[in-house]
Amino acid sequence: MYNIFSYRISGLQPSAIREILKFTADPSVISFAAGNPAPEAFPVETIRKLSDDILREEPVSALQYSVTEGYTPLRDWLKADMKEKGVFKQGRDELVITSGAQQAIEVITKILCNESETIICEKPSFVGALNSFRSYNAKLVGVDMDDEGIIPEKLDKALKDNPRTAFIYLIPNFQNPTGKTMSFERRKQILNIAAIHKVFILEDNPYGDLRFDGIDIPSLKALDKNSLVIYVGSFSKILAPGLRVGWLAAPEHIIQKSVVAMQVSTVHTNIWAQMIAYRFVTTVDFNEHLENLRYIYKKKYELMIGNLQFRFPNYITFTEPEGGLFIWGTLPKGSDMMKFCRTAVEHKVAIVPGSAFMPKESDVTTSFRLNYSTPTDLQIENGVEILAKVAKKLYYF
Repeated sequence: MYNIFSYRISGLQPSAIREILKFTADPSVISFAAGNPAPEAFPVETIRKLSDDILREEPVSALQYSVTEGYTPLRDWLKADMKEKGVFKQGRDELVITSGAQQAIEVITKILCNESETIICEKPSFVGALNSFRSYNAKLVGVDMDDEGIIPEKLDKALKDNPRTAFIYLIPNFQNPTGKTMSFERRKQILNIAAIHKVFILEDNPYGDLRFDGIDIPSLKALDKNSLVIYVGSFSKILAPGLRVGWLAAPEHIIQKSVVAMQVSTVHTNIWAQMIAYRFVTTVDFNEHLENLRYIYKKKYELMIGNLQFRFPNYITFTEPEGGLFIWGTLPKGSDMMKFCRTAVEHKVAIVPGSAFMPKESDVTTSFRLNYSTPTDLQIENGVEILAKVAKKLYYF
């Protein structure tokens, strides 16, 4: 039988993380594989009340079609909040509400990237973004990172080698999957390189509000003097991912095309969810809510990193993020990382192989990703103990 699928989708594979999560349907499996917020982080009662209020006071507005750009009060609040942080340039930028950060990434790829053009990203990078890029037949070029973020010299070379680059995709804060944060000086270097090559940067910042240690660093968009940074934000990690409310802020002409692209797909983001998000940020002490999230994740992170450092030898290393949801583990050079991940699952602990985050199948890695936000404290302690036993069995320490 001939291939019934388009060539754009034929080679696209299911998300490795989603496949791994199927194992976690077994209640005996401890999952360090998800990227979900902590269950205790959801303000369930508040959202229930806000929903009731909306359906009592504005039922038609919540249930009727709306404009593609998004719920105006929420857009205005986001613009004001971002302007205060230096992220939104009044008179130059515009903003559209999207169905989570994922749609924002997909829309930008649709409007900026022609088939076979290059998208440059960190190596490793967020698998959801990588699959969006692949779905448009983009050429993916991964650039290595060090502890300060993507390496400038290697980025500059990648841009020289790939003059048909649509944009650079970066996660500067608590990067998924590594947990690394790009330093202030590195951000200025990267912006300078982008300006020299006249190429856009797509800045994905879903974790920026989840800093529980250290000092905030201005976003790339805030430091951008050349209108080259396109900014993606989301309520998924700071309110609830099921609401599917994110946003895209960029120069006005970029947003205009993004709106057209959305009109042929989702028409507009769930308006009821947008109204909940707006009422939440304006009627609840939002800063107190964020502080509570930071407290939850700091506690979980310290429990996991403490157990990892206690139980594993120093030749198996782990990043030490100051926020976000992830820790990146790295086995000794030459290790069979996939065997380690498979053996962990056999012992009822699910982790994500680093290969899931590589731009190319040929990219070699001995790393794996751990999530500390979703499991309970007891699961963190027991799961790390099991992983250490697996590592001991495989690496004889």
